[in-house]
Formats: sequence, C-alpha cells, structure tokens
Amino acid sequence: MAKKNSNSKKQCYISVPSQIINSLSTSSLQSLLDSPKKSSKTYNKYLSLSTYRNSKKLWLLAIFLFGLLGMLKLNFNLNPLIVSYPCFSSQSLLQSQSLVSNGVLKSGVIDREKENVVEDVIMNDSVQSLKPISNGVLKSNEGFEEGSEEVEFWKQPDGLGYKPCLDFSEDYRKSTTGIVSERSKYLMVVVSGGMNQQRNQIVDAVVIARILGAALVVPILQVNVIWGDESEFSDIFDLEHFKNVLADDVHIVSSLPSTHLMTRPVEQKSPPHHVSPSWIRSRYLRKLRREGVLLLRGLDSRLSKDLPSDLQKLRCKVAFRALRFAPPIVELGNKLTERMRSKGQYLALHLRMEKDVWVRTGCLPGLSPKYDEMINNERIQRPELLTARSNMSYHDRKLAGLCPLNAYEVMRLLKALGAPRDTRIYWAGGQPLGGKEALQPLTSEFPNFFNKEDLALPSELEPFAKKASIMAAIDYIVCESSDVFMPSHGGNMGHAIQGRRAYAGHKKYITPNKRHMLPLFLDSSLPEPEFNRIIKELHQDSLGQPERRTSKVGRDVTKYPIPECMCNNSSDARTI
Repeated sequence: MAKKNSNSKKQCYISVPSQIINSLSTSSLQSLLDSPKKSSKTYNKYLSLSTYRNSKKLWLLAIFLFGLLGMLKLNFNLNPLIVSYPCFSSQSLLQSQSLVSNGVLKSGVIDREKENVVEDVIMNDSVQSLKPISNGVLKSNEGFEEGSEEVEFWKQPDGLGYKPCLDFSEDYRKSTTGIVSERSKYLMVVVSGGMNQQRNQIVDAVVIARILGAALVVPILQVNVIWGDESEFSDIFDLEHFKNVLADDVHIVSSLPSTHLMTRPVEQKSPPHHVSPSWIRSRYLRKLRREGVLLLRGLDSRLSKDLPSDLQKLRCKVAFRALRFAPPIVELGNKLTERMRSKGQYLALHLRMEKDVWVRTGCLPGLSPKYDEMINNERIQRPELLTARSNMSYHDRKLAGLCPLNAYEVMRLLKALGAPRDTRIYWAGGQPLGGKEALQPLTSEFPNFFNKEDLALPSELEPFAKKASIMAAIDYIVCESSDVFMPSHGGNMGHAIQGRRAYAGHKKYITPNKRHMLPLFLDSSLPEPEFNRIIKELHQDSLGQPERRTSKVGRDVTKYPIPECMCNNSSDARTI
C-alpha cells in the first residue's frame, strides 16, 4: 500500500449560503455533478457533431456561473465567507456562536477574563446590523409593503405639532429673585418607595419649597424596607445638573449650613391628600419662619394635582429637565438601548407580575391553583399589603380592569395589534411569580425577548446588584428610548414614561383597555380575525396621541403635560 503524502495540502472549503443552493433546481445541480463517461473511440467518431453541442453547453455554463457570482455579490455579504486564514477552525466558530445569539450576549456564559473579547463581538455585530438612518430614526421597515400590519404597528401617533413650552409668568419671574436668595428658611424632605415613587415626591418637594419661599435641602431617600436599597440622591440622579436647572426657581443646598446645624427641625405629620398651596402656606409658613427648618415626610400624592399654571410648569421642569440620572446609569442604559436597537426598532414592556403586585392589587396570577392559594394566604396573613379596595372580590376586580395583564393576555393583545413575530421586546420589572413558566405564553410567540440581565455583561450590572432603584432607573432609560412602550398595569413607572414620551413628541404608548378586553378573552367562540378587529378598534385612540389634562380631572401634569407644559396654536391642536 502506498504511503499517504504527509505534506499534502489540507483541503478547505468556502460554504455557499443555503439560499443559493435552494434556488438551484435538482436538474441543474445534477448537470453540474454528473460527468458522462465516453470512450475515446466514440468521442472521435462523433467529434464533429459534439463540438457544436459542447461549445453551446460551455456558453450556457459560463452564463450560469456569471449569474451565480452576480447573485452572490448583490444579495450576500461575501466578506464573512472570505477568511484570511487558510482554514477557519469550526471549533472557534462554535465558540463565537455560543457567546452571541441574535447579537445579544447570553449572560453567565463567559468569565470575566473574556469580557473584553465578547464586548468587541457585540459591538461589531451591532455595527454590522445597523440599517441606514434618516433624520435620526432607524429604518427597519424595509421589505414591508406600505400599509401592512408590520408598518402599522411601528407607526407613531400624530403629535399635532405640540412642543414643550415652559414660559413662566412675569409675576413668577419677579418673585424668583427673593426666593433663590433665601438663606433663613430651609425645607427638608424624606422620600420613600421605589425609584419612580421617589421621583414623584422629589417633584412635589421642589414645588412645596417654592410655595414656602424656602431653600430646599437635597431630598433624603428613605432606606427601602423591601429591597434594602441604601442609595442616596446623588447615586441615582445627577445632583449638579439638578441644582443648575432649578437655579432660577429654588435655592438648593446639599446640606444645612452651619448657621442651622444646631436647629431642631419642626417635623410635621404627612399632610392630607391633594392639599392646595394656600393650605401649605397657612399650615407651615409661620412655624418655618420661627424655627428656620421644616421636615416633611410621606409626600406621595399629598400636593394637589390642580395647581396654578406656573407651579404646574415647575413640576414639568423638575420631572422632564432637572431629574436626570447619574452619568454611570445613563451610560449603561444607553449601552443596553444601543444593543436593543442594533437590529432595528423594538418594543418595551413593563410587566407587573411580581408576587407583591398580585398581593397588593387583590388579583390572582391564574397560573395554577398552587400559586393562587399562595397569593390568597399571603393576603390573609398580611392584610395591610392590600392597597386596592378591600370590598371587591378578585372576580370583580378583573371585570373592572383593575388587575395586571398576565403573559397570555399580553401576547394576545400584541398579536391583535399587529406586532410581528420577530419583534424585539425589552421587558422591565421584577422576576414574575412562577418564573419562566409564567412568561412562556409570551416568549413562545415572541422569542426575541430580553431584559437587562440578558443584554448586559456580568461586570456591567455587578456594581448595582443590590441597588433596586438604580436597576429601575436602567429599565426606565431603555423603556423610554423604545419605539413602542406598553405597561401590563398602571403604576408610577408607566405614568412617568407616558408623560415623558408625550413631552418628547408623543412617541407611541399603548394603554391596554383591560375592562373592555376581558369579555373578548373569555369568548372562545370568537374567530381570531374578528377578535383582532375589535381589539384594534378598542385601542385606536389609546396609542399615545395628545390628550389634554383638562379632560382628565385630578390627573398629574407630568402624565398629561398638555396644555400647561406643551403648546400649539394650530386649529388641529384645539380639537383634541
């Protein structure tokens, strides 16, 4: 047996995309692969006749190969197929595929020594996946016919030309000089709850300081007893930016000056709900002037939602301009946004399916009798957690639209509204009761489903691991930046993002019409096309279009900024 030449060259192959192979007919492939064998005698005998035929076949083959190369060049990027090394190791290819799936890093796959390499992979994948940008908006509707459901789902509402307008009155500006130079009266506030609840109270703290003509000490964030978060104001928000933006409205100090350090603050009980500026002045101003320092707690929903125009504008100024997240949070939030947007437009969901949400709302998750019993027992043992009306049964709450949507209901709503199956979804919120099982109806229909743990490197989230408020701030940034946003239930975050998206030009915001949807979910005899038609009709006016706060009595201006904080003098604007 002859020995095999050890110096023989190693064979390598360039793979051809399956789309090209599939485009060839079986007969075409066979004609390329089969080579008819003929004897030399037969060949000579028929040489004169076959010369013409062979030359014709050669021409046809040349044309076919030329067309094949043209298809490759026009429709496929050949660069990934041309490797600078003679043989690209299949093992290294498998390793790279295990690190990145759909352009998103799978958390927990790599150790820290490999993070820099993986980050390069992510960024390269993101850059290659970006489509042309026009006017700052990523184009991801290429290939869809105009008017198709896919295009319709991403279509933004008509903002009717509304733009932010925070023009304060002459009287407000005149009184500003004395207020910002105030050095004898100081207001201290302690804010509680989650990050979005704290934001609301900080907004009202600034307004109350303005009403009292007092300097505001940077708000103290109460340690959250549920999450144990000890973050301070400057850990979450950009303190210097906060001070600078409000420099013409309220004097803000980081701590009490030495002249007041020994002063014992006058601590007042939480005011009643929805108090007016005159109530604030009559109750607190005299004591504040006498003692110099006033301490307030529990400001959540204490200040009236219906304030004079200048104070409403101040609310918007604090919420939309002054309260900016700290630079490290903004940096990470923007990174995750870029990774979501690397393949086009994306939808953000705020899912309210945590155990404490089911307990507080008096609702049941509907996963199984085991989980329903767990929630009922928790509510019996701790009745103080129930924040909803206690005289309503679970069934009554559900019929009234007061319960969060579960994963199945979210899935059916999105499908009915025309969300494509390949929609990239970012979901915010805590881990749902029931874990992955609870999300299965949604993830099986929309597999491109990510949260911050899926998108971030382990080292990127590690500094904030025990900081629930910062984690919520990261969610806020990615959700606010999305092309479409939808909450599964109300709440402070949903309200804050609704107002922010309106202020930014009325970016699409889906408000689920839960009360009217429920009978449709329960009607199994309703054909899906009819179900989809009714769902679309129910939501045609709930997609983030401009809404005047004056038609929403008692609503927060930071949720409905028209007409106090946004204006448009056109006739179209007056019709909303």
